[in-house]
Amino acid sequence: MTSREKVRRALNHEAGPVPVDFGSTGLTGLHVSCVAALRDHYGLPPHPEKVWEPFQMLGEVEDDLAAALGSDCVGAMGRGTMFGFANEGWREWKTPWGQVVLVPADFRTREAENGDVFIFPQGDTSVPASGHMPAKGYFFDAVVRQEPIDEDNLNPADNCEEFTVMTAEEITHWRETFARMQGENRAIVSGIGGTGFGDIALVPAAFLKHPKGIRDIAEWYMVLLEDPDYVHQIFDYQSKVALQNLETFAAIAGDAIDVITICGTDFGTQTSQFCSVQTFNDLYAPYYRRINDWIHEHTTWRTFKHSCGAVRPLIDSFLAAGFDILNPVQCSATGMDPNELKAEFGDRVVFWGGGVDTQKTLPFGSPAAVRTEVLERLKAFSPGGGFVFNTIHNTQARTPVENIVAMVDTVREFNHAGA
Repeated sequence: MTSREKVRRALNHEAGPVPVDFGSTGLTGLHVSCVAALRDHYGLPPHPEKVWEPFQMLGEVEDDLAAALGSDCVGAMGRGTMFGFANEGWREWKTPWGQVVLVPADFRTREAENGDVFIFPQGDTSVPASGHMPAKGYFFDAVVRQEPIDEDNLNPADNCEEFTVMTAEEITHWRETFARMQGENRAIVSGIGGTGFGDIALVPAAFLKHPKGIRDIAEWYMVLLEDPDYVHQIFDYQSKVALQNLETFAAIAGDAIDVITICGTDFGTQTSQFCSVQTFNDLYAPYYRRINDWIHEHTTWRTFKHSCGAVRPLIDSFLAAGFDILNPVQCSATGMDPNELKAEFGDRVVFWGGGVDTQKTLPFGSPAAVRTEVLERLKAFSPGGGFVFNTIHNTQARTPVENIVAMVDTVREFNHAGA
């Protein structure tokens, strides 16, 4: 059975070996420091690691490391980054924690006297920085650069400037990407951007030099309540552009991909939800349904919904909006017990993640504790298929390599025992 066949069986809720994903998306990846540590552990040739996702400082999981980890998925990555520059023209950069990595040519930073690092949109150092990494940090936070707004005269077009039709450069990138990936026996996961409505990571628009409209996170959440018509107009425009881009993308990708990432919008906190079920159904669901219905009508792809937190009350609504996959399955959040989730939703949704807690167990537990939790999650989520193993969100910096290896070994042993 190939890796792609393993993943497809899981997507079809068929029993079999549990497939694994390490690094196919910006939601299932590993910090670049962890990638280097794993390469060293497995005796793979050392070299500066590529930071393919600079916002979270995620490292590229190359084919040799993917094989060592037993990863069954690979990402078909877009051309751009969260800071608006392309992943090209790689050069060395020394991180605040002392690691030499490879970054794109337009990854341009400025270091403050206290050691804080600032990064600039589209590599333009003449405009205000759009990202900030504290001196002892390991990834960037978006810098809010909201210009003064007139609350009585809001223009939805201001919050739509980032939604554009796919450029000739992007089309060329996708054609070259899928030509290069012909014959790939892993499941291919991809995404075009612009399909996640109200994603708070994107609202500040770290990729724009001078973003207009509502870009402050607190004000964005308030406008959902105070002026939902404003948000509807944004989402309506965004969805129309997204559908046009999906048509272009589908003509290029065809059946090459298995899963498409639609949404990184978080709807859950540690203990509750950012909005009510009714608000989701009224404000968000119509636009997600547009996107998911088009995909299901025109392609064989499965749609991937990311939301951290306590989202159990929203899962029925996610499914009604056409999502096939839920990630990262934050089992530590209120109401997210893995056995209960599997019993209630396991025949209708694919759980992609939930394999081990990245807030406590994986970074701070012992290898034995990691093994115990991984086994518990495998036993909870794997019966009858519908489960792709991944950690709960990305594996963070300073996670002990022995804990990551314990996780990998446990999944491999579990699958071998069930063979």
